Amino acid sequence: MDVRRAGERYPGGEAEAGIESWHAFSFGPHYDPDNLRFGALIACNEERLAPGAGFGEHPHSHTEIVTWVVEGELTHRDSTGHESRVRPGDVQHLGAAAGVRHAERNDADEPLTFIQMWLAPREPGGEPSYEIVRGMADATPYAVPAAGALLHVRHLAAGERTAVPDAPYVYVHVVRGEARLADAELGPGDSARIAGAAGLRAEGITAAELLVWELSG
Repeated sequence: MDVRRAGERYPGGEAEAGIESWHAFSFGPHYDPDNLRFGALIACNEERLAPGAGFGEHPHSHTEIVTWVVEGELTHRDSTGHESRVRPGDVQHLGAAAGVRHAERNDADEPLTFIQMWLAPREPGGEPSYEIVRGMADATPYAVPAAGALLHVRHLAAGERTAVPDAPYVYVHVVRGEARLADAELGPGDSARIAGAAGLRAEGITAAELLVWELSG
């Protein structure tokens, strides 16, 4: 198990434009050949947008983009005609396939924080796809078949324990609160990369919210 602390992430964004970004993997000018991906996961970005701030329309291809809103409301628009407001508890999935353009903004009056995760598909090309699941339940993982991945959302009370999936690769990101994973204590923005996970459990030290990726080999 490889634990990465929130402070080790690569900073990004544009402060003058109201954008603050924290990247868990090699990203943009922060090129690190030893931190390009973990299983199918190639990005886990924490984005903080001030009211009125956002990312203008830009392209993606051959990427499965999954978004989880921590606080606030995200406005999504894409070149296939979808427009959505994504709120805490919703999972948004944009399959870029051979190519799509999208824009992401904070059109609300309150600050916005969201976690955006990118996965590499097993096969390139195809037609773009879009899906949003409102009120994602802890008991039901969200499947990204194109990348051979499942996203588990876990909300833990202090002292509550939950099983970590047995899988070739598991990525755990702490959204809020504090949790214990094996002998490691993790706080907000911390993550753990686990190879060959078997019989592992996570425990809430405080009330905690975790995003857990179950990744095939």
